[in-house]
Amino acid sequence: MSLTPSNMLPLGTQAPNFNLPDTVSGENYSLNELKGLNATVILFICNHCPFVKHVNSEIAQLSMDYKSKGVNLIAISSNDAENYPEDAPDLMKQNAIENNFKFPYLYDQTQEVAKAYDAACTPDTYVFDSQLKLVYRGQLDDSRPGNNIPLTGEDVRHALDCVLEQKENTKPQKPSIGCNIKWK
Repeated sequence: MSLTPSNMLPLGTQAPNFNLPDTVSGENYSLNELKGLNATVILFICNHCPFVKHVNSEIAQLSMDYKSKGVNLIAISSNDAENYPEDAPDLMKQNAIENNFKFPYLYDQTQEVAKAYDAACTPDTYVFDSQLKLVYRGQLDDSRPGNNIPLTGEDVRHALDCVLEQKENTKPQKPSIGCNIKWK
């Protein structure tokens, strides 16, 4: 495990489009098909990373708390499943079911989507407004495995509340820290 921070894509960046298979439904989806009415959260995650395992419950709760507010979550795994078999699509499906993910868990086999988003670690979180302009990138909150800080999703929740209230997010945006994406 290598501690890797987010690359912090510039705010205002237009969300790169994609068309990826959902490991749960087996269907392919584009960003435009999955985006939320008011905001879209894109999370680069994987199955095996202890930092992701630590936040899975908050990701599931975040999705449930904001779905009725026009916010959709989309999870993407871009890890090399050949060298990291725990991150294979069939196990992604199992992980999504076990963690009660009510959002798509997409597989980026070519890793082109991760590169387009300049994703670096898992978890890596991006919040886009209704026009798919980047308004937040970085950590869910200050909680990490073993640091005894409660898991709240505070930073992402604040960013989403700002979008929904049409207010500027003036809170400092901190990079996420996690395992590096496993490149081919």
